[in-house]
Amino acid sequence: MRQIKLIVEYDGTAYAGWQLQPNGLSIQEVMEGALARLLGEEVRLYSSGRTDAGVHARGMVACFRTGKTLPLSAFTDGTNSHLPPDIAVREAAEVPLDFSPRFHARGKHYRYTILAAPRRAPLSRLYVWHVRGELDLEQMRRGAACFVGTHDFAAFRTSGCASERTVRRIDDVTISRAGGLITIDVRGSGFLRNMVRIMTGTLVAVGQGKMVPEHVRACLDDPRLRPGPTAPAHGLCLEEVYY
Repeated sequence: MRQIKLIVEYDGTAYAGWQLQPNGLSIQEVMEGALARLLGEEVRLYSSGRTDAGVHARGMVACFRTGKTLPLSAFTDGTNSHLPPDIAVREAAEVPLDFSPRFHARGKHYRYTILAAPRRAPLSRLYVWHVRGELDLEQMRRGAACFVGTHDFAAFRTSGCASERTVRRIDDVTISRAGGLITIDVRGSGFLRNMVRIMTGTLVAVGQGKMVPEHVRACLDDPRLRPGPTAPAHGLCLEEVYY
C-alpha cells in the first residue's frame, strides 16, 4: 500500500468549496472521481483543510492510498487528463503511510487580493475584491501588526465555525501594493472558518477610516466586540501549506 501526496491548484468559482457537500459540487468530489477513473478503484482524499465556496487555491495538499504501482507522473498528468480546466494536480510525491496532511502541517499561507479603484475590472472580478476609493495602507499595516503572535481569534470567525479551540498563532501579515492591486499575505499555524476573510474585512475598514487600528487589538482581547465585515470569498487564495 502506498500513500500519495498531491498539491492541487484550483479556481473555486464553480464549486461549493473543497469538502464533499450534500447539496453542491465540491473540488474533493471532482478530484476523487478523476482518481477513480485513473486507478479503476474508489479513492478517498484527505486534505490539509478546507476552503469555502468561491475560494481558490494554488497549494492545497491532499493524500490518498492505493495499491497501484503507477509512476508518480501518472498521478499528475494522468489525473489531470480526467479533470476539468479549473482544477489541476501540480505535484505528486509518495509519503509515509502515517503522514497526515492536516495534523502534520506546520502552517499555511493565504493571500487576499483587493482592487482599490474607482471602477470595477470585469476580467479580474472572480479573483479580487473591488473596493472603491483609496485605502490607507499605513493604517492597515498598523492594524495588521496587532494580529501577529498567539491570540484568541474568537471574534474573527463565522458563526458556523465548529472549532472548539479559537487560539491561533499568526506569524506574519504583509500588505503590499502594485498599481491598484493590494495583496494581504497571512501566514500562521492554522485558521478558523472565514478567519482570513474577517481579518481582511477589518483591515479594509481600517484603511477606509471606518475603524481605528487599535480596534483590532480590542477585538482580540474581547471576543464580544464586532470586527469589520467578512470579505468576499473570491478574493482569497490558499497559496501554500508548510510541513
